[in-house]
Amino acid sequence: MENSINKVVLTGYAGADVELKQLSGNLKLARVNLAVNEYYKNAIGEDVKKTQWVSLVFWNAKAELAAKIKKGSKVTIEGRLQTNSFEGKDGVRRYTTEIVVNDVSVKEEEIVN
Repeated sequence: MENSINKVVLTGYAGADVELKQLSGNLKLARVNLAVNEYYKNAIGEDVKKTQWVSLVFWNAKAELAAKIKKGSKVTIEGRLQTNSFEGKDGVRRYTTEIVVNDVSVKEEEIVN
């Protein structure tokens, strides 16, 4: 069987300050949503901006680095896709897809408000 590659590289802007949590067993978890913009011209030649919101997850040492991310910071990440499922309060199975970050670069001087 062939090996697969699960790799994502994105550059975008943090939608909020990072949420950092200390978990049991000395684990750290950080989360933030990243706005990734795409620009194109539509069928009648108008400029269009489309924003995709992507959930990022950082663990342990990466979570500590991610804690410095502030709303509007320009962030470049490299990571892997991960899909989780859970049962909602209404009993319906739901799915979330997020990126588990392996590498992060933050340009704080380019913060956009």
